[in-house]
Order: sequence, then structure tokens, then C-alpha cells
Amino acid sequence: MTEQAVTEDFPTVSEQYRREIFAHCYRMTGSTQDAEDLVQETYLRAWRAYDAFEHRSSVRTWLYRIATNTCLTALDGRARRPLPTGLGQPSIAASDPIVEDFEVPWLQPVPDAAVDTDTRDPAAIIGARESIRLAFIAALQHLPPLQRAVLVLRDVLAWRAKEVADALGTSVASVNSALQRARAQLAEVQASEDTVCADELTPEQHDLLDRWTAAFWEKDIDAITRLFTTDIVWEMPPHVGWYQGADVVAELIDTACPGTRHTMRLVPTRANGQPAFGLYLRGDDGRYHPFHLQVLSLRDGVAAHVVAFFDTGLFATFGLPAVLPADYSPAG
Repeated sequence: MTEQAVTEDFPTVSEQYRREIFAHCYRMTGSTQDAEDLVQETYLRAWRAYDAFEHRSSVRTWLYRIATNTCLTALDGRARRPLPTGLGQPSIAASDPIVEDFEVPWLQPVPDAAVDTDTRDPAAIIGARESIRLAFIAALQHLPPLQRAVLVLRDVLAWRAKEVADALGTSVASVNSALQRARAQLAEVQASEDTVCADELTPEQHDLLDRWTAAFWEKDIDAITRLFTTDIVWEMPPHVGWYQGADVVAELIDTACPGTRHTMRLVPTRANGQPAFGLYLRGDDGRYHPFHLQVLSLRDGVAAHVVAFFDTGLFATFGLPAVLPADYSPAG
């Protein structure tokens, strides 16, 4: 195969897999920025090696092998990306000091539009939406990188142990051992399956999200509290503390949130296969400016877990407006 043929053919056969390779790199790293960089590195390595590719496996499988090893190299020596609940500290009271830590490489959410959760190859990716949800990505961060890779390849991509061993340059026995350890550790930290959102929201869930938007606009603490489970968890990276219980979270929003009645606007989006909102606060100029990005896990028709990411850079990542006009209305 000539270099020209390689150059012309490689994009044709590889580009269709870019979104699912991005999702794979995101599962491995917990970072949208890192995933973007690693996808670029994966495709560069694949392009350089394509003239030697003998098609003993599919192009898709070959790209996953390159991406996995690229991720493992990048993760060598790096700290894991936690959420506040993953730091090992108990929940705190609403009246406790709010402490930020920008040195922690926090877990990041990912826009649904950026990942392949609607694959045309359902036999190859099992439960794609569930495997991208925030609780699962956070749980993966508790695993060493090699165990993380084995679990994703075996349990998410449904590869055989021999395929994983070949991809990672190890033995089937080592793969099976790593998978057993990974599953055991994941079982200790993974959130309950009943917080998983279906691909399509029910009318009741749509109504919940409408009431959520209205309750924050009014800053109606009683109305907000009614939209919580009694044991709701609320966390706010880069703040290291996290909160549990409807009354505790309600007090936090009532006393610590700088927004007042008719100063908070919510713009809906989707993150990690879950409903999400960009929350904007009204500024002195009358316009609404980014404050945080909320990602909701729903259970029994109400919110069971909310992660409010205080990283306004995420608004651009999610394609959310940099500012809302003073006369912005959700219905407009």
C-alpha cells in the first residue's frame, strides 16, 4: 500500500469510530480535555501505523487497542480524578466552612453529544449510556489504570479475555485476575443501579425538571426540597465537602447560594446520559452569567444525587451560552 493510498483510505475507514473512541478515552481518564488529547494521539498513531495494519482484526478493534494503550501510558503516575464523595471524608453540615481545592484533578462531566451512546453496533457496546453515567465514571476512578482498562474492555465492550490479553500484552490469567479484583472494588463504591436514567425521560421526569427550573427561579426552598429524596447527596467540586439529606441540602442552598428570587436561570442540557442544567446568576449588568453546571441523578421521580460543577469553562464545553440577556426566558 502506497503512502498516498494510506493517507486517502485511513480517514474513510476510521472516522466513523471517533466518538466511541472519545467515550472510551473519557471512561479511562474521567476528563474531557484529556480524552480529546488522547483521541488525537490515538488517531495519529493509527495513521502512522496503518500501512502495516494487516486487518487480522476490525479497524474498530484495532483503534480500541491503540487508544487503550495510549491511555495507559498517559495515566502512568497520574493521580485519579475523584468527586468530593470519593475523597474518603464524611458528609458535612450546611453551616461548615466551604473549602475549595484547585490542586485536585477533579472528575469532569461529558456532554451527551460528544460520546457515542447511540451506537449502531449494539452487540459490540453493551449499555453504552449506563457505562458513561457519572456514578460509573467516578467508580472507575477508584481502580488502578490497568484494572480500569480490563474492566472497560471486558464488561463495557464485551471483549473476550484472550482479546484483552493480546491488546494489553499480558496473559489471560492476568486479565481474569485483574477483572475479578476490579469488579470487587467497583462493587464497594459504585452507586445503586436505580439512579440510572433511561434513554428517554418520562413525562413525570420532564415535569420534575420543569418544576426544578421554576423552584430555582423563585428560590423556593420548600419547593426545591420536595424535589429531593430524603437521602439526597449534593457535591460541588472543587469544593471538597459534600452534603447528604434533604434538610441539609435545602439549608445549604438557602444560606450559602448567592442567588436570590428571580436571579437564577437554568438552561437544560445533557451530561453523562443524565439531565443537566447550566445555572446562571444575574449580574450587576442585568444579564445572567455562568455560575455552575448541575448534573442530576433521578430516583423515584425526584433528585437523588446532584453534582454542581463550579467550573464555568464547562459551559463552552457543553455549548451553553457565555451569557444570557436580561430578558431571557426559558420559554422564549
